[in-house]
Amino acid sequence: MNIFEQHESEVRGYCRSFPAVFSTAKGAWMTDTTGRRYLDFFSGAGVLNYGHNPDRLKQALLGYLMRDGITHTLDMYSEAKATFIEQFQQVILEPRGLEYKLQFPGPTGTNAVEAALKLARKVTGREQVVGFTNAFHGMTLGSLSVTGNGFKRAGAGVPLTNAASMPFDGYLGADTDTLDYFEAMLLDNGSGMELPAAVIIETVQAEGGVNVASHTWLQRLREMTQRHGIVLIVDDIQVGCGRTGHFFSFEEAGIAPDIVTLSKSLSGYGLPMALVLIKPELDQWAPGEHNGTFRGHCPAFVTATAALSFWRDDRLQQSVKRKGEQVQEKLERMLRKHEVKGNVRGLGLIYGVEFADTELAGRVSQACFERGLIVETAGIDDQVLKLLPSLTIKEDELAHGLDIIDQSLQACVKQCVLEAA
Repeated sequence: MNIFEQHESEVRGYCRSFPAVFSTAKGAWMTDTTGRRYLDFFSGAGVLNYGHNPDRLKQALLGYLMRDGITHTLDMYSEAKATFIEQFQQVILEPRGLEYKLQFPGPTGTNAVEAALKLARKVTGREQVVGFTNAFHGMTLGSLSVTGNGFKRAGAGVPLTNAASMPFDGYLGADTDTLDYFEAMLLDNGSGMELPAAVIIETVQAEGGVNVASHTWLQRLREMTQRHGIVLIVDDIQVGCGRTGHFFSFEEAGIAPDIVTLSKSLSGYGLPMALVLIKPELDQWAPGEHNGTFRGHCPAFVTATAALSFWRDDRLQQSVKRKGEQVQEKLERMLRKHEVKGNVRGLGLIYGVEFADTELAGRVSQACFERGLIVETAGIDDQVLKLLPSLTIKEDELAHGLDIIDQSLQACVKQCVLEAA
């Protein structure tokens, strides 16, 4: 029994799928204590969009620490925060014509979601929030209330109230516009649905199985929420910061949410940091009404500022688009080649393969790990193989990882045939 099994809680999860003790990492590669290298198609569940230890972020951080830059400030002013705010305005918001106030909550994604839900309820005076089927927004009580996964919801141990779930785009089949149902509920006084304070949505449901909302669906949702006076919150924690190609996942749909939550790859270096973007008219907090001990994590401000340098032009965006097309083509081709029933879906550099055989994704993930590739599963039954390579991965590395998936799928299909014989 190793030290983790002996002393760490049974709640640990990813280590059960990827049982290696990692020591170093660089770019798209991780190395364990035995010296074995693994190609990373996981990226810390979307935390490491720019790869492991990117040089420009590392050098900015080291320089700041070596000059004794202040590390913790709560919400007091700091040079590091000022520089980040200035650069975020100039590089991200102004070129996109977006006007938001910036709130720094606690350091994680669920802290941002909790702040967004609380603010929406405050400004509207209403309690109910609408989430969507298969959504995932975090593991604290407010975030769980708008999360769809029954296993995670059950872990709360208390009733999850003041929330309702509506069907996500495509949930009732390709020929059904699920917003017809939602709007009917809003318009009918006999539906039992109170007018919500907010709607919270992931434009691409990552943990839910890489479910992609169409642009027309998102545009209609934006129109509906505006017409009914409902705050629209976009949770861009996992699929923001360039994961879909654009910095924000909602850009290509041409919508502007009332509130946006960001975390994961915001710092770009794995340092905890979260951000809530708030339309100015909704910024109705009283001083100190919402706070958090680690909302002034200056080392994260430093690396987040350095990460913004990737967005001064469209080179990374175009690269992600090109690589995403490569991923989609290869995945679809391997399904045909191995005569496996499945569905490929995704956007940018988040892709999923949903297999008709719900056990196949887990088997392929394990076979990939044995061959030196880390790739996780998603979906309510872990039926989706979920690819999250870093945005900066080299094209030959991306091709190598896709080849490993191809080999692993072939091996798993053969094994299934043998088991069935």
